[in-house]
Amino acid sequence: MQRSPAIKRLNAEFEAYLTLEKGAGFNTLAAYRNDVAKLFDFLETAGPGGIAVNPADTDTNLLRLFIGELSDLGISPRSRARILSGIRSLYRFMRTQGYIETDPTAMLESPSIGNHLPEVLTVDEIDRMMAAIDPASAEAERNRAIMETLYGCGLRVSELVNLEISRLRLDRGYLGVTGKGSKERLVPMSPVAIDAINLYMNNSRAEIDIKPGEDNFLFLNRRGRHLTRVMIFYIVKKLAQQAGIVKEISPHTLRHSFATHLLEGGANLRAIQQMLGHESIATTEIYLHLDTTRLRSEILAFHPRNCGPQPPAVSPISP
Repeated sequence: MQRSPAIKRLNAEFEAYLTLEKGAGFNTLAAYRNDVAKLFDFLETAGPGGIAVNPADTDTNLLRLFIGELSDLGISPRSRARILSGIRSLYRFMRTQGYIETDPTAMLESPSIGNHLPEVLTVDEIDRMMAAIDPASAEAERNRAIMETLYGCGLRVSELVNLEISRLRLDRGYLGVTGKGSKERLVPMSPVAIDAINLYMNNSRAEIDIKPGEDNFLFLNRRGRHLTRVMIFYIVKKLAQQAGIVKEISPHTLRHSFATHLLEGGANLRAIQQMLGHESIATTEIYLHLDTTRLRSEILAFHPRNCGPQPPAVSPISP
């Protein structure tokens, strides 16, 4: 849809603000761009008689109609909440830049989405996915290295596909990644992941005819170009199917499993937060879940009311 010059200028200024002042990465910027585009499309015919409404003239009631239209289109509460987050950012920017005096999103309520926890794999299921890799295939070493890095380091799929050889510290057991908001972090590596990467780099990767400008990317396809997020999704999904796993699996499932298994093994929540690259500990607390059996055993073992002598067990009464 063709935008007016004023909308184009506002959009360009908003994207510059997100990039330069907020440090938004490519994927974040793309998400905000899509969210704002939905609002602009709605405003094109939102006025009386189907005339366009300037974003600066939008009020809370009109934005409620916009959110309601998203619901009518079948967009899920979680997606509506994400879109609303992008719209809030736009209007906060407009207020700080003097486009508006009051923020019409301040009185909007976010859709209720609950705390949905993604699927988590057991260690046995992960082992089955590893075993499903055909050792005779040309991509066997690469795919094993991908799986071990996703699960052993808890990377986002965007961090994995952009992982650079120059940022590997295999001798020290670390790798460097650029996460959300262009934030840098060092991630510890498991010995298994290090061995898998070394094997891949020294054998099958060394035989690829690498295209110019692609040589620093770790994970490449057969044509010498770095893998896309879609390709990683396909690899993980296919291995899950071959392993007989019926859960809804994605690369994010391995990241969630990484964090969950660390927590169940006794890792500190702050350490998990740093490894995942979460800015807030609250994100980590929502992201992770505790096994109820383990939680009950922790309470029984450490709560002061449960310490000390225990009452004798009562034998069942014989009939």
